[in-house]
Amino acid sequence: MTTRALDGLAVLDLATFVAAPFCCTLLGEFGAEVIKVEQPGGGDDLRRLGTPAREGLSYWWLMESRNKKSITCNLRSPDGQALIQRLAAQADVLAENFRPGTMERWHLGWEELHAVNRRLVMVRISAFGQTGPYRDQPGFGRIAAAMSGVSYISGYPDRPPVTPGTPTIPDYLAGALGAVGALVALQHRQRSGEGQMVDVSLYEPMLRMLDEMIPAYAATGHVRERIGSATEYVVPHNHYLARDGGWVAIACTNDRMFERLAQAMEQPQILAEFGTMRERIRRRAELDALVQDWVGKAETRQVLARLDAAEVPGGAVNSVKDLFADPQVRARENIVEFPNPLGGILAMVGIVPKLSATPGRIETAGPVTPGAHNEEIYCGRLGLSREDLAALGAKGIV
Repeated sequence: MTTRALDGLAVLDLATFVAAPFCCTLLGEFGAEVIKVEQPGGGDDLRRLGTPAREGLSYWWLMESRNKKSITCNLRSPDGQALIQRLAAQADVLAENFRPGTMERWHLGWEELHAVNRRLVMVRISAFGQTGPYRDQPGFGRIAAAMSGVSYISGYPDRPPVTPGTPTIPDYLAGALGAVGALVALQHRQRSGEGQMVDVSLYEPMLRMLDEMIPAYAATGHVRERIGSATEYVVPHNHYLARDGGWVAIACTNDRMFERLAQAMEQPQILAEFGTMRERIRRRAELDALVQDWVGKAETRQVLARLDAAEVPGGAVNSVKDLFADPQVRARENIVEFPNPLGGILAMVGIVPKLSATPGRIETAGPVTPGAHNEEIYCGRLGLSREDLAALGAKGIV
């Protein structure tokens, strides 16, 4: 068992659902001890979201709460707040994704926690961030995708905007950038000795992914519109239907790649007709129709083999079923099997990114029972006796 990069780091996960919890999951995969704080009784709502592994426990929870230790604490109670402050005094990172002002009402805001632990890094993820006129509004991933401008450009011009991919992509991106922010803040702390607050909204990571849209609009006034699966600034760059019903993604981003595609298609005449990107964009529909005609005459595997031989970027449009059979996914251990605490085997997404010297690893699936680690954390870390813990339980604090 190799040493992991974040061994010795203590993280308090006070969050719910996906965004900030995913930030903590990433840190936990690389060695941090993540203490998941849940409400007494039912625990985190993610336990019941998605496909149930059993009543009240979802596969989503088992995967995204992996490597975490679960404690219960009533954050609305002064006694519960006092426990969190004591845990925060020993922690390196604390993550939350409540609506702005909630933690302050619970006496667990940045000022209070910073006073308790000057070295603490506090990651705050909310729908619209800690500042601005929308800060108090609630929101989930779908709202963030809409707000960011991504939903507006997703879909076909004659149909309503769609949420790209799953509605949780903004949550995952926010969690990933929250983890980046935490690591940057920890690096700063190493030099200064001081922690800081990391403020991420759900919509901002999506907005950050808009390639040239912001500067292009500012300079030219151009508003990008929906064009289906095509790409506005390069052609051919689309999905094409093969004879066997499979879809093939092809991406030609410059003249050299287009020349190789013409070679794969055995149609050298298209080089003269569509020799520049400007011309290819102008005659988008015509060129896409030519590529579709070529793809549609062969099976998916044949098209992919011809693209590969010509060194044209291409790939199958995989369903989740296809992912389990994909040799690249298997070789990279992108899907791993892990003992299911309910019995049998649990398949889940593997560790990303891959580090050569200090790789991450999965040690446990998400805790089956809320508060499964109450004694280990409260008695071990805070020095409470079992009698103290029992009294807190009787009062509904844990």
